[in-house]
Amino acid sequence: MFARWKPAAINTRPLEWSRAAIGMALGILFSVWLCAQVFGMPVALHLIGPLGASAVLLFAVSSGALAQPWSILGGYLCAGVVALSVAHVLGRTLGSACLAAGMALVLMCWLRCLHPPAGALALTLVLADPASMALEWRELGPVMLAAASLLFSALAYNNLTRIRYPKGSSDVPVVLASASDNLAITAEDLKLALAEMEEFFDVTPEDLEQLIHASEAHARRRSIGQVLSSRP
Repeated sequence: MFARWKPAAINTRPLEWSRAAIGMALGILFSVWLCAQVFGMPVALHLIGPLGASAVLLFAVSSGALAQPWSILGGYLCAGVVALSVAHVLGRTLGSACLAAGMALVLMCWLRCLHPPAGALALTLVLADPASMALEWRELGPVMLAAASLLFSALAYNNLTRIRYPKGSSDVPVVLASASDNLAITAEDLKLALAEMEEFFDVTPEDLEQLIHASEAHARRRSIGQVLSSRP
């Protein structure tokens, strides 16, 4: 059992870690600065926790389904609306904050904008600081401004550093070669397979297509190498 706790290797180079770290720092700095200019530093700093978590996704794992533009914008909007509604009806208590986080999760799943930091945002908005509580429903303003500015930073920085973002879906189903001539895998097949597993996987069918193509290339090179080495 304890062997399963061993962390999996991160399949990225230290150069990519540095690229993501610099982008994360700049993105958070820009988002908090812009939010502070409009709503004041206390309100902006109150959002820095969820923003930091979102920045990890947007800059370090930008290809994941949880890091796409609709995920952060829709997730923050869901969390904001649910948290402020719960706070208005039930008050600002620990219990209502936890309820708001759970309700936000359900709404995000329904709207297909699951974004884990939005759960932290729901807790943060219910248990807010005095400056944020004074805004009441206007608190959606700094929330969405912070989310939009962080997203803009990720769009600019990732693409300038040659990381394609956002991850677009394929318009035409790609047929993937297989070992059998009578069997071909398409993007639609991958979507159906993910749906049948009935669990959430932070991977898109396009990522799976790319992974399968890369695996096939390695398999072909290995096969060719074995054939050449077996020759006298």
